[in-house]
Amino acid sequence: MKRLIPAALMAAFALHSCDTTAPLVQVQTENVDAVPTKVAELTEDQLKSWDFQDLLHDTIPGMSVDKTYAEIIKNKTGKTVVVGVVDSGVDIEHEDLDGVIWTNEDEIPNNGKDDDNNGYIDDVHGWNFLGNIEAEQLEMSRIIQKYDPIFKGKTLDQIAAKDKEMFKTYTAAREEYDKEYQENQQQLQQYQQIVQFVEQAHKLMSEELGKEDYTKDELAKQEFADPMMIQAKNGLMQMFEYEDSIPKFLESINEGITSLTSRLNDNLNLDGHYRDVLGDDPDDIKDVTYGDNNVMGPTAEGAMHGTHVAGIIAAERTNGIGANGVANNVKIMTVRAVPDGDERDKDIALALRYAVDNGAKVINTSFGKYYATHPEWVYDAIKYAAKKDVLIVNAAGNESYDLDGGKTVYPNDQLADNIEFADNVITIGALNDVYSGDLIAPFSNYGKSNVDIFAPGMKIWSTIPENKYRFLQGTSMAAPEVAGVAAMLRSYYPQFSAAQIKQIIMQSGTTSNMMVILGGEPDNTRKFSEISKSGKMVNMYNAFKMAELSSQNQ
Repeated sequence: MKRLIPAALMAAFALHSCDTTAPLVQVQTENVDAVPTKVAELTEDQLKSWDFQDLLHDTIPGMSVDKTYAEIIKNKTGKTVVVGVVDSGVDIEHEDLDGVIWTNEDEIPNNGKDDDNNGYIDDVHGWNFLGNIEAEQLEMSRIIQKYDPIFKGKTLDQIAAKDKEMFKTYTAAREEYDKEYQENQQQLQQYQQIVQFVEQAHKLMSEELGKEDYTKDELAKQEFADPMMIQAKNGLMQMFEYEDSIPKFLESINEGITSLTSRLNDNLNLDGHYRDVLGDDPDDIKDVTYGDNNVMGPTAEGAMHGTHVAGIIAAERTNGIGANGVANNVKIMTVRAVPDGDERDKDIALALRYAVDNGAKVINTSFGKYYATHPEWVYDAIKYAAKKDVLIVNAAGNESYDLDGGKTVYPNDQLADNIEFADNVITIGALNDVYSGDLIAPFSNYGKSNVDIFAPGMKIWSTIPENKYRFLQGTSMAAPEVAGVAAMLRSYYPQFSAAQIKQIIMQSGTTSNMMVILGGEPDNTRKFSEISKSGKMVNMYNAFKMAELSSQNQ
């Protein structure tokens, strides 16, 4: 490893936020272009905490979380901060989360009454706006289902002026739907054929070798004269490129089959009526008396995403088990509003308002979609959160899109021409676990105007239901990394507004002039500094330094 350049001395100059009277103090960040690119693969132990590592010291593009605790926080005590997790549900009894779950002190548990008069009965740890719903349609499926009887077979010149915009949306949804349905069907058939071949080949090879857990090296050494065995060996050798054992490969691809089947049968279902069980009108924002207090939801599997997100933010750091969250002084408020499919605008708007009204100072929104029928309801809820000084940490999305290219992801904080209507939303792209040209996770959306900053989102270790742990990846994992940093800043520097916390995180990050691959396509490269508004990656250590200097300057 090359000797690293010593950390630069701190330099200060005034930068004014749009809503502050006291200036923030900028810190000069280190030159990470001097850091050697990472060649060796991370061990499993390193992977479990790579997001906490320091780029300068470890050559791993983490957020310097461990360094912050060791050198700045130490034994300091901050103010407890409530973080709202608007997601698929959280296993609040998980061994690594049960000590950090928010409790509504104004509600008497299980008495069947709305003790605090907030409209939600027995909402002791949050609220479930989905009831027993788990699967749902995509928004484009719902649009087609609703407007097929009106628009199908017609052209734009046959549509009344008042309906033309909706017709354009319907037409775009129909075109995208047909393409995706066909692609999913083809991929499902391909996966099924692969499974059929691998199962047969694996049975033959297991009988030949006398065991099922043979390795790639053991298989490579085998010599066969039988054409069937040769074909089996060659096919199985290809599968070892994806997993380190054939049983693991079969488990992985069968998960893919389950996911594709659900996509076709539920998300792309044009005859679904999933909402009927709630008894509300999803097109009436004033109809709010629905849902229940089961914040985990009906099944553990359905709560996997939300439980993982909650663990990234706040899994208990001092219990010596499982995983560590970014934040150590946080209470997680669970608001279940995100199904397996596209969320409803009404649920998200009410979920945001619920979290704000019940004391959340940071809200994590690890979800998104590309069609919305009532985006104004969510926009109003974001503005409401801004008025109440609540920061929303939002996932950028996982489709490898340049969001500046005309593709809109919901929720967002921008109207036409990339003009932000609120200063309390920070949108997060995902980093890979290697400091190299592959720094950007291949699935991550990006955009100089529409993505604010990047954070670790590839292979993140965290909690899942039933006291288990797992690696998951996505901008859904990157957002809670930043929510944890934001919560810690609000804990130790409560004098700063949500807008100032956003500014601190964006301005204190580290940047690089490295050329990075976007969308996993080697011919699509840009400078890292040019694919987000800040041009940076989140660094908790620098953020705390900036907050500390700024607090002294007040």
